[in-house]
Amino acid sequence: MQLPPVLPLFDSIEFIQYGNSVVNQYITQVSLSDVPDAGLVMEHATDWLFEQKHSENNYKAYRSELTTFLHWCFDVAKMSPTQVLRKDMSRYVDYCLTPPLELIGYFNVPQFKLDKLRDERVPNSLWRPFVGKKQLGQIQPYVLSDNALKTKIAILSSFYSYLISEEFCERNPAQIWLNHSRFAQNKQYQRQTDEDENSLAFTELQWSYVMSTVTQLATEFPELHQRSLFLISLVYSCYLRISDVSARVGYSPVMGQFRQNPQTGIWSFHIPLSKGGKKRSVAISKALLDGLVKYRQFLGLSDFPSQGEHHPLFVRHRAAGRGRDAGLVNANLGIRQIREDIQTIINLAADNAQTDGFNHDAEQMRKLTAHNIRHTGITHDININRRPLSHVQADAGHESIDTTSKYLHTTQIERHESAFNKPLDHLQGIG
Repeated sequence: MQLPPVLPLFDSIEFIQYGNSVVNQYITQVSLSDVPDAGLVMEHATDWLFEQKHSENNYKAYRSELTTFLHWCFDVAKMSPTQVLRKDMSRYVDYCLTPPLELIGYFNVPQFKLDKLRDERVPNSLWRPFVGKKQLGQIQPYVLSDNALKTKIAILSSFYSYLISEEFCERNPAQIWLNHSRFAQNKQYQRQTDEDENSLAFTELQWSYVMSTVTQLATEFPELHQRSLFLISLVYSCYLRISDVSARVGYSPVMGQFRQNPQTGIWSFHIPLSKGGKKRSVAISKALLDGLVKYRQFLGLSDFPSQGEHHPLFVRHRAAGRGRDAGLVNANLGIRQIREDIQTIINLAADNAQTDGFNHDAEQMRKLTAHNIRHTGITHDININRRPLSHVQADAGHESIDTTSKYLHTTQIERHESAFNKPLDHLQGIG
């Protein structure tokens, strides 16, 4: 099979959820050689692109720019998008301004096509990531206009904003580059004011509706929602990213990730591969441990997992219809299904809040997603449970205490009360 010099990574919108064996092999190779989190990058990129399913033009534009950028990251710079800095973005811009000649095509072709012999869709060998022009049959020098460059970087800025919202990275090098470029005076590309941090988390009232709703569902329909109850409890209690509890290339979460220290008896949840290829262990509460026991009893397992137990963390309700787990029930859920299951619970909880007259809260809840549960766990532990910031930082996997501190919310009254009785001399009266 002849392949193009650069692989397209994302098929048309109607096929994107099915994945592609050629692309999967390529991503596995990249993960093993140069970019350990390439598989997770692809999961996030696919989810972001899938959100554009209602606008075919947006999808095509975003797909093209993202494919070119990931080619540069994986094949040229050999780095993860999470490692890209402003200077790297400048290198990428230079690459786009003067791309290798073999990567320039002169007519539009589909990125993937059906291989009838293989009975599967494969990358189109004629596709190229850059499109040049011909005039009277003569190839013209490749030129990237200012508008095209601004659009390219603005799309990447949108992608980085998504990654930041998923806490997959902590900076937006595309936006930083724009802010320091000759386009900076254009307000359209100025960085938007950050959302109020409070909007990233459920309030106490809103969260109580989420927990009461999923608990009731687990009681009434245990075969469907015992899994939902433990899933939401785990993500909230351990500040987990959805990618920490969902299967992807190179990672399939299992019960054995719950581990007990033989010396102290303390239980923790171990994450072997998270953001940036890092690992961490998260301390778990007695309430979550009790929830684990109840969930395992429902599954017909022993109360506590044994060392190295490989039973899937979240078992499917029915056999997978496609993909690497087709036909299997005893297999983990992927990112998309976990998101959808949690979103269903959130929407039902919002309905219950609205029924009780909390219309504004219900409206806010419907804007929140599965990922906001991580924000909620962090926010509640810092501001309600008063866990030390350093403890939360370690469990959340934040590189800097500054990131954790963003979740610390205090009111003007609280600041006044904590300041009112401060002494000027702590040694006054001693002696």
